[in-house]
Amino acid sequence: MRTALLAVTFGVLALAGNLPVSAQGQKTPEIKFDFEEEMVGSQPKSFLPIVGNFSIGSEDNNKVLVIDGRKWQQGQTSTGVAERAKTLYGERYAEFLDNVKAFAYFPYAVATRVDDFRQGEISLRFKGISGRIDQGAGILFNLKPNGDYLTVRANPLENNLVLWKFEKGKRSSVKWVRDVPTPTKTWHELKVVIKGNTVDALLNGKRILTHELAAPVSGKIGVWSKADSHMYIDDYRVVSDSVAP
Repeated sequence: MRTALLAVTFGVLALAGNLPVSAQGQKTPEIKFDFEEEMVGSQPKSFLPIVGNFSIGSEDNNKVLVIDGRKWQQGQTSTGVAERAKTLYGERYAEFLDNVKAFAYFPYAVATRVDDFRQGEISLRFKGISGRIDQGAGILFNLKPNGDYLTVRANPLENNLVLWKFEKGKRSSVKWVRDVPTPTKTWHELKVVIKGNTVDALLNGKRILTHELAAPVSGKIGVWSKADSHMYIDDYRVVSDSVAP
C-alpha cells in the first residue's frame, strides 16, 4: 500500500497535490481511507459501524479494516449505534434507526467526511478470510436518512457480482453477473463508477456490470458485508465531481 501524503482527521487522507483531472480539465477531490492513523484492535474512527463487528487489524504490518462476522448474530446492531446515527443525521436519526434493525443481517459501516456522494468513483480492496455462510464485500452508496441504500458486492463463495437495493426494510436484487471468481485469501479490487443514472461496477480493473438507475445517486457511502463474513478491507478511495463535505 502506498504511503499517505496528507493525514487528515479520523485517518482520512486527501491527496491535495495529485488530484485526478475531470473530462473538463478541472481537478476533482480525492479522499483516501487507508487506516494507517487508526489503532489496531479498536473500532474504526474513519468508518462508523452501524451493523456488525468492525475493527482495525494488521496484515504484514499494514493496517486494514476488519469486518468480523465470526460472532455474528442476526438482528445485532453495533454498540453505540444510536449515537452514530445522531452523528450521521442529527435530529432525523430516529427515522434512520427505525430501518436499521430490518437490515441487521447485513453488516455495514458509513464513511466519515463524505456527506453527499452523487457522481464519480468509489473503490476498495478486499480479501476474504473466512465465512461458512457468506464472504461478502461491498461498496455501499446512496444511503438515505430513512436507511435505504444501494450496494455492489462480490462474494468469494458464490463467484458473482450483484447490485442490491435495500428499500423500506426489504432487500431485492437489481442485477446479477455470474461466473466472476474472487478466490478467498486473495486481494481483489472492487470499483463503482457513477455518472448520472448509470452505475458501472469493475472487478480487478475489468468492467463487469452496468445498470441504469431510475434516479440519480445522492447520499452517504460506506462498506457492506453479510452474515458471518470475515473480510479485510483496505485502500478505500472516493473520487468525485460532486462530494459535499
